[in-house]
Amino acid sequence: MTPAPAPATAPARRHAPPAPDRRPVSPALDDHARRPLPPAAGLLPTGAALLRIPSPVGRLELVAEGDRVVALSIATADVLPLDHLDDRPSPVLAEAARQLDEHFAGRRTSFDVPVRLTGTPFQVAVWKALARVPHGGVTTYGALAQAAGRPGG
Repeated sequence: MTPAPAPATAPARRHAPPAPDRRPVSPALDDHARRPLPPAAGLLPTGAALLRIPSPVGRLELVAEGDRVVALSIATADVLPLDHLDDRPSPVLAEAARQLDEHFAGRRTSFDVPVRLTGTPFQVAVWKALARVPHGGVTTYGALAQAAGRPGG
């Protein structure tokens, strides 16, 4: 019987398993690292409102602080950032949900819910420029940069 030819490439290296006698640098640090994280307590400020609604593009999560919408998330794999929290309705979120329902039903092409944009000055300029693109319109990155006051950059 003829032996099998040697493989053309060497097999991939595997990392060695950790030594069984390895001890933590500090037992207190090790204990701290093994504690479960608190349920994202800092992700939703005290008094902020939260509402989740179904939509044709997936579940939506809206967050408001005071009388302004500050976040809108679209579920990824049906998971939303604040799924672990209960809804905290508010009038501005109810109005935003109504306008989104109208939009998805084809009865609305613009929104007049107050929002607070939070980002770098460049991000805010881009979002404001995007808001000026008409419903159904298209633009280029170059035109958007020009509209945001940052041509060529």
